[in-house]
Amino acid sequence: MSFHEVRFPTKLSFGAMGGPERRTEIVTLANGFEERNTPWAHSRRRFDAGMGLRSLDDIEAVVAFFEARRGPLHGFRWKDWSDFRSCSPSDQIHHTDQRLAVSDGEGRVFQLTKTYGEGDTAYVRPVAKPVLGTVRIGLGGRLLDGEDGVAIDYATGRITFGAAPSAGLEVTAGFEFDVPVRFDTDRITTSVATFEAGEIPDIPVVEVRI
Repeated sequence: MSFHEVRFPTKLSFGAMGGPERRTEIVTLANGFEERNTPWAHSRRRFDAGMGLRSLDDIEAVVAFFEARRGPLHGFRWKDWSDFRSCSPSDQIHHTDQRLAVSDGEGRVFQLTKTYGEGDTAYVRPVAKPVLGTVRIGLGGRLLDGEDGVAIDYATGRITFGAAPSAGLEVTAGFEFDVPVRFDTDRITTSVATFEAGEIPDIPVVEVRI
């Protein structure tokens, strides 16, 4: 999949509407009970980039971004202002925000994730697009630094240890992250007259799998 490691202008994504989407297949039985199943292990987020536009300059910026991505051909980064941190929006990022795994003493590569809920019903979301310079890695409760030999791949969300951590140690992380998306339309239709009259163009954006 072709992906450009560039973020949609954050001042334009602020105010956009959107959120997670789930696909559930529901069959109603003859006795009135239901059988529910989902083919998706992970949710998919959708947004409307048009909702963040405030001026004609904003429209020009979106059109330029759309053209540079060749429409829906190339993916890009999107900041979901309602969910972009490993912690609550009002908290500070900490290296123990998210538990990634417990080391088995052999594995060196771990995927950044964010957990929603608790217990057996918790949902673990893979995080593929951490924001440069925001990732804090912890091991056994200790904050790691540049001298600990940990590499962070900001294009995939994988962290790699130079040597496998000792068995039984918790690998944790704190970070900001973007959503990998693409435009979900082949065209953008704008009109200066309608925009000035308050009509906002519809510019759908959809999450892509990485």
